[in-house]
Amino acid sequence: MTNRCFVRCVSLIVLTGGYLLPAFYATGIAEEEKSSEVLAGHSYHGAAFNEGPRQKAYLMEGTGRVDFPVTTKSEEAQKFITQGVGQLHGFWYFEAERSFRQAAALDPDCAMAYWGLAMANTNNAERAKEFIAKAVERKSSVTPREAKYIDALDAWHKADAKKKKERAEAYVEALERLIYDHPEDREAKAFLGVQLWQNRGAGIPIASHLAVEALLKDVLEVEPLHPCHHYLIHLWDLEKPARALYSAAKCGPAAPAIAHMWHMPGHIYSRLKRYHDAAWQQEASARVDHAHMMRDRVLPDQIHNFAHNNEWLIRNLIHVGRMRDATGLAKNMIELPRHPKYNTLKKRGSAQYGRMRLLDALNDFEQWDALIALADTPYLEPTDDADQQIKRLRHLGRAHYRKGDFESGAKVREEVEAWLQRERDAQAKAESEAEAQAREKNADKEGEELDKLIKKAKDDARKPFSRKIRDLERATWELQGHQLTADGKPQEAHERLKKAGGVDPVYLARVELAAGKLEEAEKNLRRHVDSHKNEVVPLAGLIDLLWTAGKQKEAGDLFDELRKVAWAADLDAPPLERLSRIAQQLGLPEDWRQRPEPPNDLGERPDLDSLGPFRWQPSPAPTWTLQNAEGRDISLTDYRGRPVVVIFYLGFGCLHCVEQLQAFAPQAEAYKQAGIELVAIGSDDHEGLCRSIENYDGHPFSFPLLSDPELRVFQAYRCYDDFESLPLHGTFLIDGEGKVRWQDISYEPFMDHAFLLKEAKRLLGQ
Repeated sequence: MTNRCFVRCVSLIVLTGGYLLPAFYATGIAEEEKSSEVLAGHSYHGAAFNEGPRQKAYLMEGTGRVDFPVTTKSEEAQKFITQGVGQLHGFWYFEAERSFRQAAALDPDCAMAYWGLAMANTNNAERAKEFIAKAVERKSSVTPREAKYIDALDAWHKADAKKKKERAEAYVEALERLIYDHPEDREAKAFLGVQLWQNRGAGIPIASHLAVEALLKDVLEVEPLHPCHHYLIHLWDLEKPARALYSAAKCGPAAPAIAHMWHMPGHIYSRLKRYHDAAWQQEASARVDHAHMMRDRVLPDQIHNFAHNNEWLIRNLIHVGRMRDATGLAKNMIELPRHPKYNTLKKRGSAQYGRMRLLDALNDFEQWDALIALADTPYLEPTDDADQQIKRLRHLGRAHYRKGDFESGAKVREEVEAWLQRERDAQAKAESEAEAQAREKNADKEGEELDKLIKKAKDDARKPFSRKIRDLERATWELQGHQLTADGKPQEAHERLKKAGGVDPVYLARVELAAGKLEEAEKNLRRHVDSHKNEVVPLAGLIDLLWTAGKQKEAGDLFDELRKVAWAADLDAPPLERLSRIAQQLGLPEDWRQRPEPPNDLGERPDLDSLGPFRWQPSPAPTWTLQNAEGRDISLTDYRGRPVVVIFYLGFGCLHCVEQLQAFAPQAEAYKQAGIELVAIGSDDHEGLCRSIENYDGHPFSFPLLSDPELRVFQAYRCYDDFESLPLHGTFLIDGEGKVRWQDISYEPFMDHAFLLKEAKRLLGQ
């Protein structure tokens, strides 16, 4: 036996719990697979089944009106196949995989269930290859139409991935042949339509947008609310967005249970500078995602496009002047649970996007005091990520200077300048060492040949420092520009700020105006406003500049435009608050905002509250009462008022679980110092628990170990593979109010106790 537990499946009984396996498990595995040894928590169907959702699916309302008959002996499996195809159309791959797994559990011989699993893993080639191979194994029983789907996807995955163009063209041809023989198959037409759009990534331009539109409209003629509205939006998004307005109105209602279908119209409205409408769509998407994640206990960033939607929503909230909502949502994104797989500052998830957009909102709305205050909190705390830290220091120095605290600004500037010098010195040293090594290594060479080798060595040595030095230089130039402004040197300040790049054009224009260059300032700011049409802050800045420069008539005309653009804006945001004196002199009311007539092309929109909550909130943890080795009852309620980490392990027969407990046990005191208890729930019965504890190196655990042999608590916490009736590893952080703040459910135990302790402190506000 290795250092992990092996569970034999010959008898089709799981040793850790003593329960029988379902039909999917018994009949869906080849004889040679049954005799193999499988790690506890791992799937008996292969590595591809280890990952992804392992809890059962349920039939949802609102996943799209699709028609996709397949060969199956189960009517219920057909329903899940249909649901999965609708979820594919909405790019809801996480839940699509769950639906297809459910179909496979109901009918292990259904080839198209495995085709669907491969389709749901479009961004995970290794898993997709395993799934489509299982579909091919079962292909003999399907119809010619289904066989064409399987063959097309199988050929795609067998093709050389480096030959993107050839592979994409072959897949399109295969879908076309399918449609030639089965012209009634509207799902094939939809899949062909989106593939023609996606082929751009393979270097194949769309030959005719109108032709692809005609193909997708052929689907809509039969089913007007087909989810292919999603694909029409993608088709016209970067080409001619106004052509997709009809689909923008229909996309969400076509599949209201899928958050991404509400998000997609936001693309069109954003391209058309209709930011209020775009923000509504993205808020609808966020609410649907929140409802799903809270209902089905899914961590936010497990949904791959969740963070992208919310960061886009923040951008649009900034555009329309909703300062509080923009900063509030950005902070909420930062507050969300982080996980090494899904969401860290180094990944494009909620943490990174939230921090990025929070800085944007604080900067655009000139919330300098708030930015400075947040710089020493988990929202904008110092980090060892160089890119993030440079941004933080640049914004922090900017905030100090812009609010008039020149002394504090100078301290940040000096810190950045010192960092820049260290990087330059390190780069110079690396170049010097590289040159010496190159000369020594190539002592037999001379002249031009040696010069080239030395140059390459120095270039290679310089590269690791180049980006950091560039970003530090730009930060330095900006902060030096602010210092020059403070020193009363606006001309020099403007030159330095312009060189830095990334400086607010409105502020840049004000510095230019202070330097006596009114025409240039106005020209540059008008250019910025024209390229940012219907954005509140740039337009407000131009009005303020013109009024200050004595151009009251022009400023007043633009104010009439701003009143309609800023109808939902927060008037106490500094860029708008500065306009109060102008509004007064123009004879406008204190609340000068003016809501225009709503557009008539939005279709019917539901009440946003009916779609879900505006913010994600942790779900209540299921209660439990279990016995320890001494036979004493211990309940979750015993931990009320204090946070607890609950570890689900697969019995002491699983040595990998023992490794996890051995890793966490020495950290129990560190957790306790943070006010966090530890408890572990295992699948052993009472006798097994006692025997196992006795064998644990002769040392008692410093936290309770509890017995759940019937796996009821495992199932309540979804640490259970419903498809194969297998317990799974799980680790949960439950706060003092009994809510799950963080979780990891997997085929392997979570081992990074240091990450979890740090994350627990952050989530609990320590």
